[in-house]
Amino acid sequence: MARTEVVVDTLDGPCRTTLHTPPTGGPRPGVLCYPDAGGVRETFAAMADRLAALGFAVLLPDIYHRTPYAPFDTTTLFGDPEEFARLTALTRTLTPEMVVADAGALLAALAARPEVADGGLGVVGYCFGGAMALRAAAHHPARVAAAMTVHGGGLAADDDPASPHHVVDRIRAAVHVAAATDDPAFDDEQHRRLRAAFDVAGVRATIETVPAAHGFAVPDNPTHDDAADLRHRETLAAFLGEHLGA
Repeated sequence: MARTEVVVDTLDGPCRTTLHTPPTGGPRPGVLCYPDAGGVRETFAAMADRLAALGFAVLLPDIYHRTPYAPFDTTTLFGDPEEFARLTALTRTLTPEMVVADAGALLAALAARPEVADGGLGVVGYCFGGAMALRAAAHHPARVAAAMTVHGGGLAADDDPASPHHVVDRIRAAVHVAAATDDPAFDDEQHRRLRAAFDVAGVRATIETVPAAHGFAVPDNPTHDDAADLRHRETLAAFLGEHLGA
């Protein structure tokens, strides 16, 4: 796949991204891909390549562009208290307001690329990026036609006034939520709360529970699950193909 470095101007400065596209052919449906809390790394670049191979133009942003940081080793991260604390501190630097503002700039830049076809865009987010995908769809409904979260956390937290489920009434996109089994970041109560919020708002949304642990779709996570990852990729391809075309 072709990888093109693209710098997107945001309200808080430049955001480095890569645009992943098939090597041949005309403009493709555009997809904004949010990584997990570990941020952009080769694992996600390879995931964006695989999605591009299905016929999409995929934009992968540095979600922490405001805050320089040393890369994380996700194979040991969750067993290292100091590294996990560093990761937690980094995630807290990215407020919902920043996510929404960045999403507007990223979606506009993606839509303007010659590699991207006219029409609605897709957004997909993994783990920490799942909430970002829902916020992008909610706050930029004129651009987003399809949104998918994969083992996303905190999507309907009762103790968080900024939880994404409070703004799903703004969504005009189709939504698919791929949840993990027994996931404390998205437990049964959050599942019910998010389902109710979608229903009240009339959002075209599906929530499935995949029999695997949180992090099942990201190859460098220790909880990666081959079968669940394949299921997620097949679902993602079918979902985006249905709502964006490819």
